[in-house]
Amino acid sequence: MSRPVVKALWGAAVLLLLAGCSSGTPAEERPGTAPPSSVSVSPSSPSSPSSRSSPPSAPSAGSVSVTGTLTEGLRSPWGLAELPGGDLLVSSRDERTITRVDGRTGAKTVLGEVPGVVPGGEGGLLGLAVRDGRVYAYLTAATDNRIVRMRYGGGEGDRLGAPEPVLTGIPKGFVHNGGRIAFGPDGMLYAGTGETGRTGLAQDRASLGGKILRMTPEGRPAPGNPFPGSVVYSYGHRNVQGLAWDAEGRLWAAEFGQNTWDELNLVEPGRNYGWPEAEGRSGKSGFVDPVAQWPTSEASPSGIAYARGAIWMAGLRGERLWRVPLSGAERSGEPEAFLKGEYGRLRTVLATGGGRLWLVTSETDTRGTPGPGDDRILRLEVR
Repeated sequence: MSRPVVKALWGAAVLLLLAGCSSGTPAEERPGTAPPSSVSVSPSSPSSPSSRSSPPSAPSAGSVSVTGTLTEGLRSPWGLAELPGGDLLVSSRDERTITRVDGRTGAKTVLGEVPGVVPGGEGGLLGLAVRDGRVYAYLTAATDNRIVRMRYGGGEGDRLGAPEPVLTGIPKGFVHNGGRIAFGPDGMLYAGTGETGRTGLAQDRASLGGKILRMTPEGRPAPGNPFPGSVVYSYGHRNVQGLAWDAEGRLWAAEFGQNTWDELNLVEPGRNYGWPEAEGRSGKSGFVDPVAQWPTSEASPSGIAYARGAIWMAGLRGERLWRVPLSGAERSGEPEAFLKGEYGRLRTVLATGGGRLWLVTSETDTRGTPGPGDDRILRLEVR
């Protein structure tokens, strides 16, 4: 039985169970009050950096196909990181565990539960990154969101070491915890955070909520940060869950909108991305407009990756993988959707070189309609 048929049967069963009940749509994914039905791509605005002022080039060709399933049966998967040699680490948001997945066979080995994680709502064990024999994790603790690191030798049978705090004091909430972490081409650690539903945090440069942070691997403010003595790199964000760098080292980020527009942004140090004063393209002085924007029903973006001249963006509520072609710091064509409704909610996408991607589904995160085999890691080929 095909995935679309299975998903339809499960969806029908869920609707029958919920008939007569009322519940609010999750804040990160509720539909807009009257959103346009098509994707909107923004031109450069007066507030945009000069590097984005040149006109876009002709659209480039590109497509993606699923070449196989690496593994399945994952529970609330969220973060994904590749180890030297090609094996993967995947975090379980709600079970608080990190699992090693053989990059060839898909065999799973649970490395252990991360101490101090307090799952709830959109919080739990979230993003992962790997560097110099350590696993970095973004997690929700009892009082805050924080980044920790654990020693990990990477050999068969190895277990994670005790977590060592890297950065603490990131605001936590039932929603909008951010959670994506990644090492940039400059060797610094970046983190996307959320404003926890308290919109004022995004514009408060003294708060770590609603920001993109940049720090040394030890958690100190990185050299060259725009605000002296601060790990804050950019601000005015609502809930950043996607970070990726293009071939020229430019940082791109995806974030959830509220009622109208989800965003893909080109991120530059010290810039203000508008929330809560702007959602999507506003043209307001002092704010950076997104490079692309989507109605919330078509995206609800989480992870992103860069491969073969484009940003690939995983959609949760939108249940599709978006391709945004780039030419330098500009988009070079309209975004295009792939895999629409075929695998359900999509959480994380990771480039692994040679035009290959890993894609993690997210049907077991309490907001999906899980079918047999969910959740899974898919192999993708970009052409």
